[in-house]
Parts: sequence; C-alpha cells; structure tokens
Amino acid sequence: MTRILLVQGANMAYLGKREPEIYGTTSAAELDLLLQGHARETGFQLEIYYAHVEGEAIARVFRAAEEGVDGLLMNPAGFSYAGYALRDCLRALRVPYVEVHMSNIDKRGIKSVTAETARGVIAGFGLHSYTMGLDALCALIGDGRDSGSR
Repeated sequence: MTRILLVQGANMAYLGKREPEIYGTTSAAELDLLLQGHARETGFQLEIYYAHVEGEAIARVFRAAEEGVDGLLMNPAGFSYAGYALRDCLRALRVPYVEVHMSNIDKRGIKSVTAETARGVIAGFGLHSYTMGLDALCALIGDGRDSGSR
C-alpha cells in the first residue's frame, strides 16, 4: 500500500483557533479525520505529523525516507518564511514532495523557501488544498515518473 507522510508545520496544530478569517474554524483534529477518511477511500496509508520546531520536522522527513515512505505532502506553514534547513533536507529527499497551503500565499505576499524543492504547490483552496495535494501526490507515485522532489 502507498505510504504518504503529511508534515504540518509550525502553528498548524492550532488550526481552528488562530486567524479563523484566513484558516477557517476547522480544528487540526477535524482536519486529520477528514484526511484519514480520504486516505481510506482512495487506498493509501497516511501518517500525519505536527512540528513546531524545524529540526523536528527535518528529523521526521529523514526518518520517513529511511522507512521507505512513498511520498511527502507538507504544509510548511511557519517554516515557509525561513525554513532553509528544511529546504536543504527536502533537496536530499528522493520521493515526490507536494507542498500545500490553505490560503493563497502569493496573494498574502508570502514566499515559501521550501516551495522550490516541491514537485508542485497547491494553495488557496482551504481544506481542499490537502485533498488536492494528496490526489496529486498519489498520481505522481502511481505514474512512477517522479524520480525526486524537484
């Protein structure tokens, strides 16, 4: 079965409570349930990992690579601004990486430093950004055409 790791970056565990005008009122736990349901329906295994510390996210991504994960989906969130060490970690990753953002970060003037390592970026569709990102990642894995994160 296809195995995907979703890394939720800094501040995402507080989803539903912080800036609801941007991120909505769905909690992190509710989003997790929605995404696990999508994984079951679509036929892949999904692990969701939350990190407020960049080094912890890096360690989890490298561990996933060692464990043979098939793909990485990530909302770098607070790591978007200055996650250069995370970006370097993603450059070493040899599985497809898709980045997602709930808001349209370009419209908000945010440049993600990790996005340059992604196979693609999906942003601005709220919670749907995640399911769209998972579907895109599964397609990349299924195609077998993606030899890395770039």
